[in-house]
Amino acid sequence: MSILAKLQELGLELPAVAQPVGAYVPAVRFGELIFTSGQLPLVGGSLRFTGKVGKDISEAEGYQAAGICALNGLAAAASVAGGVDKLLRVIKVTGFINCDASFSRQANVLNGASDLLGKLFDADHARSAVGVAALPINAALEVEMVLAVRN
Repeated sequence: MSILAKLQELGLELPAVAQPVGAYVPAVRFGELIFTSGQLPLVGGSLRFTGKVGKDISEAEGYQAAGICALNGLAAAASVAGGVDKLLRVIKVTGFINCDASFSRQANVLNGASDLLGKLFDADHARSAVGVAALPINAALEVEMVLAVRN
C-alpha cells in the first residue's frame, strides 16, 4: 500500500509545507537522501503546542505535538522528493523537547512521531530524543528527519 493510501486510511493528509521562520529551507535533497529542517507543531500556520512539556502541556499533548511535527516533516520531504510516495523510508528522527531539567520522559513524547511514521513505513528508524531549555517561538517540540527517496 502506498504512503498516500496509508495516510488516507488513517484519516490524515499532508499539510502545506510550513514557511521557514529564518534563513533556511524546509528540506534539502542530496542524492538519495532528504534532510528536513526542524519542524514545529504547526497546524494551519499556527503553533498548536507551546511551552514546556510536563509543565505547560502534558506528556500526552507532547506526544500529539510530535505526530504533528512528523506530518509536517513528511510534507517538507515530499515537496522535494516529487511526492510522498517517492519516500522510501525514514532513516533517522531527532526530536527536541522543550522541558525543564526535571523532565526525563523525552523518549515517550517522541514516540508520537515514531508511532505515526511506523504506521506509514515498513522499516524502523534510528532516533534521538533530546530535552532542551527552549525552542524557537516557544514551541513545545521540534522534529527533524532524514529520509531515503526513490529515484
